[in-house]
Amino acid sequence: MTSFDIAALTPELNRTIACARIDNIYQINPTTLLLKLRQPNQPSIHLLIEAGKRLHLTSYAIEKPKRPTAFCMALRKHLRNSTVTRILQHEFERIITIQMNTGKGDFQLIAEMFSRGNLILVDPNNKILHALRYRRMRDRKILRGESFQHPPPRGRNPHELTISDFKVKALGQLEIVKGLTKFLSIGGLYAEEILLRAGVSNDTACESLTKQEMDRILDEIHQILSSIETGKVEPQIVIDERGVWIDAIPIFLKKFAHLRQEPYNTVNEAFDEYYTRIATEESAADVSKETEQKLAKQQRILIKQQNALKDSAEKIEQYQEIGDVIYTHFSELQSLLQEIASKKREGESWTQIISDIKSEKKAGRVPAIHFHSLQPERLTLNVSVDDLIFPLNIRRSIQVNAADYYKKAKKTRKKLDGVKKALGETKTRISRLPRQQVELAKKAPKLPTKRRKRDWFEKFRWFHSSDGFFVLGGRDATTNELLIKRHMEPHDVVFHADIVGAPFVLVKTEGKQPPEQTISESAQFAASYSRAWRAMLDVVNVYWVSPQQVTKGSPPAKRGAFAIRKPKNYVRNVPLQVAIGIQMKNEHPIVIGGPPKAISQHTTVYVEIVPGNQKSGELAKHIRLLLAKRLPEAAGKRILLIPLEEVQRFIPLGRGTTKPSKF
Repeated sequence: MTSFDIAALTPELNRTIACARIDNIYQINPTTLLLKLRQPNQPSIHLLIEAGKRLHLTSYAIEKPKRPTAFCMALRKHLRNSTVTRILQHEFERIITIQMNTGKGDFQLIAEMFSRGNLILVDPNNKILHALRYRRMRDRKILRGESFQHPPPRGRNPHELTISDFKVKALGQLEIVKGLTKFLSIGGLYAEEILLRAGVSNDTACESLTKQEMDRILDEIHQILSSIETGKVEPQIVIDERGVWIDAIPIFLKKFAHLRQEPYNTVNEAFDEYYTRIATEESAADVSKETEQKLAKQQRILIKQQNALKDSAEKIEQYQEIGDVIYTHFSELQSLLQEIASKKREGESWTQIISDIKSEKKAGRVPAIHFHSLQPERLTLNVSVDDLIFPLNIRRSIQVNAADYYKKAKKTRKKLDGVKKALGETKTRISRLPRQQVELAKKAPKLPTKRRKRDWFEKFRWFHSSDGFFVLGGRDATTNELLIKRHMEPHDVVFHADIVGAPFVLVKTEGKQPPEQTISESAQFAASYSRAWRAMLDVVNVYWVSPQQVTKGSPPAKRGAFAIRKPKNYVRNVPLQVAIGIQMKNEHPIVIGGPPKAISQHTTVYVEIVPGNQKSGELAKHIRLLLAKRLPEAAGKRILLIPLEEVQRFIPLGRGTTKPSKF
């Protein structure tokens, strides 16, 4: 990201996420964070930060790691539930500061987008708490407990630049396009754009610039900054003739006028699409490169195994031959060993024995079977038999020496079998790898799926009855209050379980008379999500009334509680039971839940649960697995990617268990 990108991005972020709370933090990979933000009555917002590369909101469903890193846990400890107060660009540098208010004061998360990048958490006293990378540098230290310092400016801040400060001519013979990047530290792209707009050649020497050229350059700098500051952005992705995405830019650039430019509504949207595609393509390239490296490694292994195979075969033949030769010339070899032993008994030293052997060789008295050499330190006699030279152990008999060679041949033969098996496995791996690489090359990198936008009613519990009536239920005191005060209409029907600690349930009738089946399903909905589930009751009574019978009372009851005037219409002995299933919506699998009869009308893939002893988290995982198994493999994999909290939203508070499967 350039300084201009950040300048255009930060006002947009302030409008979107200032005052949002940090719900959670995930570390996607060693350099990337995902901040999940929430705002009252709004869908969650995801902010993606990749050190040294990018920062933007994302609409994509990013896969989250199962276990947080130590850095991620530290950020959660200090920043979870904090409120984002402001997003700033430091000077005109590639540095973004996210200011957050916590119960312990104001913290800063600083994202550095230059070089390898960094993410630094700074406490209210300007002390470094944690960093992605700790470093000692000449001009500052990124170390825990040190006071945080920004790096020295890489150039003049163009916001504060006047004609008297614009001393680029002092750079002498340096080309102006390089001079601008050095003087302002704005990057080559915008330096070229400024000169193109000003009508100044890129290769003009800085010292030869005229006053008029200087004025035009400075004016174009201010024009670009003014467009960004006043929100006159034109975010777009630049695409070349081959369809390759070149760049994402916040404003129209003349430099790219000859190329196709795809417009977007916001800077964040353009950056999200561009950087997500680039990251996906880079990931695919990494996979391809990894495949090439694996192929090269397997080929090296193959060569070693082929050499080992050849070496083992030669050794087997050699050991077998020596063993046979020893038995063929048994008596002669035994005589040689006896001669050595005799000389040793007569008091000759090893040196003298070796000298005698050499003398015989010089005299030419060497029979077909003779001493070749002696290694006294190892008590080894090298003999020559028919030009075959091999060692014999002097301390062992001829029979034992022969047996040793046969054992070596047998051992090497076993090793040879292992090498052959390993060689076959290596060849199989090599044959598969190129196919994988070809398949990867053929496939376009697959972008992650977009996060589904939640409907307004998903903050409540909800379902559609078998008869098509829409039914809403509260989740807690806050949504109970909201349901009755904002969404209850005069012709609705209000349900409530006859037990303390139960949600209100509304049947949205739109003026129609709800049939008996809808009454029964709504009663079961109210019963199942009441405190009766936690108490592990089998049945509970439920009543229904008209909206006119529901009042806040005087004095006002606590949040979520309302007074009900009689008469009440009872549905007796309502069984506690919930079905949780999967329904496709705009190609997105969504989790639905409610009375089994109603859910079975909208999907064939569902699981029924009743009060039981299994914890909610474990039960949600089990339900998700069961739902995935009831779909084809490809669809099942998508189900396994659904966050567990999506399933847990439809599990009543308390514990539960699945009913025996009907499938």
